[in-house]
Amino acid sequence: MAARVGEILFLDTNILVTATDALRPGHEEAQRLLAEADSGGYHLAASGQVLREYLAVSTRPAESNGLGLRVPDAVANVNEFLRFVTLFDETEPVALQLRELVMTSGVRGNRIHDANIAATMMVHHIRVLVTQNCDDFAGFDKIEPLPLDRAVFNSRP
Repeated sequence: MAARVGEILFLDTNILVTATDALRPGHEEAQRLLAEADSGGYHLAASGQVLREYLAVSTRPAESNGLGLRVPDAVANVNEFLRFVTLFDETEPVALQLRELVMTSGVRGNRIHDANIAATMMVHHIRVLVTQNCDDFAGFDKIEPLPLDRAVFNSRP
């Protein structure tokens, strides 16, 4: 699967976390994606959910699988991301789509968060999700997960 020039690419939370944490595999690729997507003809997107999840992970202590950032630093990072990323609203149609996905896909528990991302994308007609966890989005037919390492544009031949 390849993204088409001009396409909107929805970012999973793990892409923003990876862009922040220099020790995570894919850090340089995530930073390159944020820096080069626009010049490559792509538009980056997220939702309030992604920002909430980022703030939760980034301010959680490192020993609890977080980044251990101070709140002002995490908020400053979100402000920086918003220079490159367009937010799409979680509207009533998104809530309706989420309920439908939950009923038809059999997801439950923590996968509801993934279903909400899928619902947001579906309502806003966004096809491609850049993520490090493609398997988390299996079963959402209208969503095409794209691994981070395949989403770095200027490194492609």
